[in-house]
Amino acid sequence: MRIILAPMEGLVDAPIRETLTKVGGIDRCVTEFIRVTQGMLPPRIFYKYAPELHNRSLTRVGVPVAVQLLGSDPAMMARHGEQAASLGATQVDINFGCPAKTVNKHKGGCVLMREPELMAEIVAAVRQAVPADIPVTAKMRLGYDDRSMGVACAQALEAAGAGEIVIHARSKVDGYKPPAYWEEIARAREAVSTPVIANGEIWTVADYWRCREVSGCDDVMIGRGLIARPDLARAIKASQCGEEIPPMTWHEVVALMEEYAAALQTRLEDRYVTGRIKQWLNYLRQGFSEAEQIWPNARKIREVAPMLACLSSVESHQAAA
Repeated sequence: MRIILAPMEGLVDAPIRETLTKVGGIDRCVTEFIRVTQGMLPPRIFYKYAPELHNRSLTRVGVPVAVQLLGSDPAMMARHGEQAASLGATQVDINFGCPAKTVNKHKGGCVLMREPELMAEIVAAVRQAVPADIPVTAKMRLGYDDRSMGVACAQALEAAGAGEIVIHARSKVDGYKPPAYWEEIARAREAVSTPVIANGEIWTVADYWRCREVSGCDDVMIGRGLIARPDLARAIKASQCGEEIPPMTWHEVVALMEEYAAALQTRLEDRYVTGRIKQWLNYLRQGFSEAEQIWPNARKIREVAPMLACLSSVESHQAAA
């Protein structure tokens, strides 16, 4: 079984990939999407989203990172897939799952699930342009207007040569509202021979096992759950061996966030760094009472040093929970 860190626009950037993969349990990461339109993007854009390309598409601890593309023009997507490969990408992923209105309005992401034929054209074009030893994979949802397109779109992607298909267990209209419809992933998985990876609403070790049972998928992709609990992948791996590891303490989480902030400060202005820390802290409220305790004050802070001081201002209770 594999656990893949999901791409999350504006949050799961290279610094957080480095931070979370050091914790352990994550087998692969995927970059935020690189938007492909009519112009050819320069290499610096690929390096901006995937600096791991300078390290054989690996994080520092050796976890592979796939480069994700988003667009609707098969020819341009093919050219950018080819360029990603030439820059060192070891996997090219295609985004058919993004539910953002601005992305869908410009015919990118999940809206393409209304057109399985176009999805197939895009994947086939990229597959033809990318060297055969580099996997071309895709991420989708169960549909756009409803959850009726999972099987048809999965079959279209398989026919086009996708090496793996990640399915987020909701439609675009569902957004991120619970529940996740893992049973619909099972329907799509049973309709194709291509490996299917389940995604959506995995917050705990118990969620992983329920998802695996209902979807029939051995492999999962986790986004928000890994942001809320950085040691979730490690805990899931331990559970496979019948072990239960002590949960990460707040003190350990703060150390991760300090490392993350230091990495961000080499890339962004401080006001953006605090914004990213707040995003992470907001998710941590779901798993750590300490995060909930400091949230009212932390959300008002605009500078990095006071933010880090705020994070350390409460004692760790997680180990005793």
